[in-house]
Amino acid sequence: MSSPDPQVRAARNRSTRSSPARGPVVAVTGAASGVGALLTERLAASEEIKQVIAIDERRGECAEAQWHILDVRDPAIADRLRGADAVVHLALDLDLETDAAARTAYNVRGTQTVLTAAAAAGVHRVVLCTSTMVYGALPDNELPLSEDAELRATAEATGVGDLLEIERLARRAPRAHPGLNVTVVRPAVLVGGTDTALTRYFESPRLLVVAGSRPAWQFCHVDDLCSALEYAVLEKADGELAVGCDGWLEQEEVEELSGIRRMELPSAVALGAAARLHRIGLTPSPAGDLAYTMHPWVVSGSRLHDAGWRPAHTNEQVLAELLEEVSGRHTVAGRRLGRKDATAAGAAGATVALLGAAAVVRRARKARRRI
Repeated sequence: MSSPDPQVRAARNRSTRSSPARGPVVAVTGAASGVGALLTERLAASEEIKQVIAIDERRGECAEAQWHILDVRDPAIADRLRGADAVVHLALDLDLETDAAARTAYNVRGTQTVLTAAAAAGVHRVVLCTSTMVYGALPDNELPLSEDAELRATAEATGVGDLLEIERLARRAPRAHPGLNVTVVRPAVLVGGTDTALTRYFESPRLLVVAGSRPAWQFCHVDDLCSALEYAVLEKADGELAVGCDGWLEQEEVEELSGIRRMELPSAVALGAAARLHRIGLTPSPAGDLAYTMHPWVVSGSRLHDAGWRPAHTNEQVLAELLEEVSGRHTVAGRRLGRKDATAAGAAGATVALLGAAAVVRRARKARRRI
């Protein structure tokens, strides 16, 4: 059993290394939490990595990393990147509750600054992380999509517009900065301490299914994402890399494995209600998020497979972990509910909760007008 104390882990790692690693020096942005923290720990423990430079607005727990505390939008980051061979940029804000304009400003400006600073500091490779959502969820998508399939997503879903802009920056960077290599890693539905519109889908009392749709679910465990990012850092694979479990689950399989029954709605009703509820600020998820629960967006991951990488988890295993992680949470139409509200929603069903929420808002508006 590994020690939870980072100081103990660091000492143990130092004692087991017989000689200094001769691999690359790697900088990680967003290193204090989430995927960034997990990757920082992983790289610091790797015999193939010489040193890890950790960058964030606060210090994280990895004692072996060299920490720099600053905002990734600060041009001074170029000085912190000097001596690094590769940068993994994970300082992204995809929080459902963040103001959309502020989120975009942070994500796009941060990525621009990191790419420019990396080139100025003589960094050889930058690894960016987006999502397989950039392919778009469309009824005519192949199963699975190849990694070089056209990116047909629109900016209608949470954060996807930011990810598409990051993809465009990635394509332009090598032309603007000759000698800079950019690898883009695109995980499927990410599970493991994450909170997204897609993980919240499994917090609902019923799984909303749009009539006539053909959902297909592909997951990515956060540990598998970290191992794929390490592959990219070590130049074992490059280009655009899709990461996920092998294969996919049909909606019927998801319902059987989860034990959550479906609630089926006509497309016009589901999309119209979702759009209205988001417009009036009742739910954080725009109607565009529904497309990713309606149509397939499964990817093959062939480039990583050809390089020898394999996921350590199956879709069934990751779904089981997700269900355990969200147990006790209650969400309807992307909005988290308190225990009392959740009991009512469970009794009434997701349809009543989804459509009835609009009536609640109308009553509230009328009450305000009477005051």
